[in-house]
Amino acid sequence: DVEFKNLGMLVIDDEQRFGVKQKEKLKQLRNTLDILSLSATPIPRTLYIALSSLKAMSMLQTAPEGRTAVEIFIGQRSAHVIKKAIERELARKGQVYYLHNRIGRLEAVRKEIKTLVPQAGIEILHGRLKEKELSRLMTDFRKGRFDVLLATTIIENGLDIPTVNTLIVDDAAKLGLSQAYQIRGRVGRSHSQAFAYFLHGKK
Repeated sequence: DVEFKNLGMLVIDDEQRFGVKQKEKLKQLRNTLDILSLSATPIPRTLYIALSSLKAMSMLQTAPEGRTAVEIFIGQRSAHVIKKAIERELARKGQVYYLHNRIGRLEAVRKEIKTLVPQAGIEILHGRLKEKELSRLMTDFRKGRFDVLLATTIIENGLDIPTVNTLIVDDAAKLGLSQAYQIRGRVGRSHSQAFAYFLHGKK
């Protein structure tokens, strides 16, 4: 219901998050203004539009200065892989995102991680926590007061913590392509080499 007097350009960030209804509305604006759509997530629809020349596309493939590409490991879930990944990050004074998307099992997973890496400080974060608790946990994590943030896909967007350079994803096959790319982007936001482990199979 917002109307602009003389709009000349529209910039859409995270285009993959817009649904068909919103995109149809935006199409109607294309006749009267320039639209620049941004996405860090190569979803099939965007690829199809580019390949069929329905939309011009530019790709930025050069990482920001001082950053390296995230090293990705895809494999079977195992205690050995989880233990080594966390220990390696803690050895270089870094922090870890551990994604497990079933709230009911988060406490059991915390106990498992604690058994594997007893020295690690671990806290749980999910969308059913109260706002104050969410805020406190994120502040504490940002300040390095604990080592592993065990969370649901609530970490998917907006987190930029340079000290977190290892990501472990449980049951990664349940993520969509868009989600996997977004979550991978939570690490590798500093000059340190980042690692992302997408694990399949259950405990």
